[in-house]
Amino acid sequence: MNAANYTDLTRDISRNLTALRTHNADVMQGFGALAKAAMAPGALDEKTKELIAMAIGVANRCDGCLGFHAKALVRLGATPEEFREMLGVAVYMGGGPSLMYAANAQAAYDEFRKAAEEA
Repeated sequence: MNAANYTDLTRDISRNLTALRTHNADVMQGFGALAKAAMAPGALDEKTKELIAMAIGVANRCDGCLGFHAKALVRLGATPEEFREMLGVAVYMGGGPSLMYAANAQAAYDEFRKAAEEA
């Protein structure tokens, strides 16, 4: 996946979830409630929680996760330094496969950051 595809990827995934929202409404509502509760500010702020989520997305090699969490991190003002430091932890915890996905995560973050700067 190259950097120019994360905007399209997240848009496509959102569109593809329409059938699940329609036919598995209870599951999707439950997942939405879980996400809202997990990401609500508490002892950890939302940005910290998004950095954790991104690290898990890198470690689990989830392309969609990279796009959605990169977009959220840009919205929340994560700095390039914070993002790279998180990637270091993700690589430490996930080894070589996570290193490959860290490069993709960086591309997703850069793509959404550039779009935010241009907006």
